[in-house]
Amino acid sequence: MAEKKKRNIEIINRKAKFEYQFIDTYEVGLVLKGTEIKSIRAGNVNLRDAYCYFKKGELFVKNMFIAEYDFGNVFNHETRRTRKLLLRRRELKKLEKKTKEKGFTIIPYRLYMTDRGFAKLEIALSQGKKTYDKRHSIKDKDAKRDLARMKKMDY
Repeated sequence: MAEKKKRNIEIINRKAKFEYQFIDTYEVGLVLKGTEIKSIRAGNVNLRDAYCYFKKGELFVKNMFIAEYDFGNVFNHETRRTRKLLLRRRELKKLEKKTKEKGFTIIPYRLYMTDRGFAKLEIALSQGKKTYDKRHSIKDKDAKRDLARMKKMDY
């Protein structure tokens, strides 16, 4: 029998690491429709403008773009629909308490598929960076790039 090779789907919000300082990360499940999961498997997702918020003790993600499924019919999903996130009650209460403090927010950082075929979202409790922190991040990244270049030349 020929073994099926699964394509590993991983969508990352790269701008989030630059804009925010991550305090804690969590792996959460998503409540999705059938055409949404098919579109995720095709890799048609964008996390750039997405953010998480609490409503009546439940956590939701808003503005996460999942493109319409190409072969969908009239039951195709809405692209920027608000989606519920699945997390343990204890973690939800802890996160809600933290977000009520000044300056903390929840950012979706990474969307990936598990071995069992479930879509998981990695969210981060984060704090916005100041301008000087961003400059420091750029300086560190440039230094790492220069070191890698030097190592490559020396072998």
